[in-house]
Amino acid sequence: MEKVIVDCSTGTTEVVPLTAEEIAELEAAAAQAEVDRLAAEAEAAEKAAAKQALLDRLGITAEEAALLGL
Repeated sequence: MEKVIVDCSTGTTEVVPLTAEEIAELEAAAAQAEVDRLAAEAEAAEKAAAKQALLDRLGITAEEAALLGL
């Protein structure tokens, strides 16, 4: 893996390899992003299930709930 360093004062660019520490940080950030994504998906699924349970108890469809402003 590499990174590009741009020196705006001279207009030069340099491609340098990432250090082991930088690679570890990127991998940790990617792993955390995946955990966050899975948690958000689980929360959305939980909310959808709760909404559907409420609609079932009320005996109405999602379209009918939308018409009622629910």
